[in-house]
Amino acid sequence: MLGRIGIALAVGFLKFLAVLPYGITARFGDGLGWLLYQVPSSRKRVVHTNLRLCFPDWAPERREEVAQQHFRHAIRSYVERSVQWFGSAKKLEKLIEVDSAVDLSDPNLPPTLFLGLHFVGIEAGSIFLNYSLHRQCGSLYQPFSNPQIEEIAKTQRARFGADMASRADSARIVLRWLRDRKPVMLGADMDYGMRNSAFVPFFGIPACTLTAVGRLAKAGHAQVVPFIGEVLPNYKGYRLKILKPWENYPTGDDVADARRMNELLEEQIPLIPEQYYWVHKRFKTRPPGEPGVY
Repeated sequence: MLGRIGIALAVGFLKFLAVLPYGITARFGDGLGWLLYQVPSSRKRVVHTNLRLCFPDWAPERREEVAQQHFRHAIRSYVERSVQWFGSAKKLEKLIEVDSAVDLSDPNLPPTLFLGLHFVGIEAGSIFLNYSLHRQCGSLYQPFSNPQIEEIAKTQRARFGADMASRADSARIVLRWLRDRKPVMLGADMDYGMRNSAFVPFFGIPACTLTAVGRLAKAGHAQVVPFIGEVLPNYKGYRLKILKPWENYPTGDDVADARRMNELLEEQIPLIPEQYYWVHKRFKTRPPGEPGVY
């Protein structure tokens, strides 16, 4: 009962934040992130470990600066679920600018896998991409441990016409969506364990990386279009950056195809390093015989 009451109060608070001016909500999230960064935590250690592994040449001061900025962005992104989940379409239109190399209004858009990269604006980017396509889409999600929270998240993420499916049950569903010419949104740049994965370099570190994207693209005769949700400076909102479809992809080599994604991340992360999702244990799964890093 207490859990239900707590969730109801949290949802009520998010709905309240959604009606406030965005700048107030964003500044509240930023301030909360700054405050929580002052407290020692396992997630703070994860951020520092990831930055140390991926950017060994950085000075400690640079690493500390980016770690704090990222922590503030990460906490802010959770607070801004309020606007993303409960804000009106009109409000989102004012907050999110679209920079797309693909014509999202094309009625003849070929079967497409929209590959979301895990920058802190991925939630805003995914929801607004669904809205901008003006058609039924498919979207994969990672299940929550709490079924109530999962149901709320599914409902709000689907509010502009997305069919939702758990990542664990996805392959057959994704292929059906692609056959029906539904664009599909998914993320693959996280450590989901060794199933359907391979160890692929990520900033020179072997990272457990999903190989499913290439196989789904091949089986579904689909193009792969990466996208990034970027947080704009000065609390101005977001930029949904949709990149060009990958050429000569998939190659049929699962490891090479997975490496393509990591190479793209290695190009994009240095542009806004504080916005990549460093709180995730990207190197949690280690190659046989190698010690854990966290």
